[in-house]
Amino acid sequence: MNEPITIGWREWARLPEWDLEFRAKADTGARSSAIDCSEIVEIPGDRVRFTVRVSRNKSNQNVTLEAPIAKRKHVRSSTGHGHDRFFVETTLLLAGREKKILVSLTCRKRMIHRMLLGREALAGDFLVDSNVDHWATPKVKGDS
Repeated sequence: MNEPITIGWREWARLPEWDLEFRAKADTGARSSAIDCSEIVEIPGDRVRFTVRVSRNKSNQNVTLEAPIAKRKHVRSSTGHGHDRFFVETTLLLAGREKKILVSLTCRKRMIHRMLLGREALAGDFLVDSNVDHWATPKVKGDS
């Protein structure tokens, strides 16, 4: 097993199977990971079609994808409200390390970060230094 890589509370994360990149928030208080989606529709063959919002402000960067449903689960948000969600599996590339993760498809349009990395995605491979922003991936000029 590889030694865990230290990351900051926010890093650039790639989902290479979908050719997407996000500034993701590492959230050790969340069990599961989430990605900002709209138009989430179950389709035949135990699959789901969803539109990923890559940017908060640029709707022309939205990408529509399909994937097998890996799991269905009732998830409680930080505000205490519960929702049924679809989870899909994809590959996370973070700080040079690749890892298969499950992500829930949910609306995060009111959130600053398009992607949230929860404990299940971080466990065993990453240690989060909550005092540092962009420890393992470069901060891009203009990031806040």
